Amino acid sequence: MVTPFVYVGAALAEIFGCFAFWAWLRLGKSVLWVAPGMLSLALFAWLLALVDSDAAGRAYAAYGGVYIAASLGWLWAIEGMRPDRWDATGAVICLAGAAIILFGPRSG
Repeated sequence: MVTPFVYVGAALAEIFGCFAFWAWLRLGKSVLWVAPGMLSLALFAWLLALVDSDAAGRAYAAYGGVYIAASLGWLWAIEGMRPDRWDATGAVICLAGAAIILFGPRSG
């Protein structure tokens, strides 16, 4: 079952890629942050395409919950802001939704 690992890798790649642009535009970092950011976003897209799913939309929907939880991990680990109980509650709800989408029984 590699899907959860692919989702986590994709989330980290997407978050770093978006943060690179944030750092350039909002934090005044060098424009050189954009190049690794773009490579990271390409890695994100490639990883997400590896998810074992019969439909891209379902794979992306389930990924959303993982992305939310990983974003809060980034908030804490990289930006130094501890998520509060509402952040954590929201992430748990989103991960539960992702699990339902990903592992729920399918008809026909």
